Amino acid sequence: MMRKQKICICVIDGQGGGIGSAIVKRLKEEFGERVEIIALGTNSIATAAMMKARANRGATGENAIVRMVSQADYLIGPISIIMANAMMGELTPPMAEAIASSDAHKILLPLSQERVSIVGVTHQPLPHLVEDLISKELKERIDV
Repeated sequence: MMRKQKICICVIDGQGGGIGSAIVKRLKEEFGERVEIIALGTNSIATAAMMKARANRGATGENAIVRMVSQADYLIGPISIIMANAMMGELTPPMAEAIASSDAHKILLPLSQERVSIVGVTHQPLPHLVEDLISKELKERIDV
């Protein structure tokens, strides 16, 4: 009998990794080892922050992100992960294209330092957004 593989969640972040590490920490609290959490950082500091928050595995840079997003069930991060040249240039056009084109379900937080406004979104602090991500998006979708 074949055993079902764990659900793979890639958390993508850049710069200091603060958003990604908050997401990883809350995912671990909610799902423990029932899901595999992969930290994908645009730089090593972001990856290290997410690994410290207890991601199962981590990788850094353009090639890692481009390769791994095609293997994920879910991609989670700030909305800027689908914007070429976001995060002060850390998010390269090939990264943004791979993330946006991935078949994985994307759950994006409306946080951005880019010159983009998202109409109809209420401004909430990061902890509230992460809680909504877990309770309103993932808990219903993940049957583990």
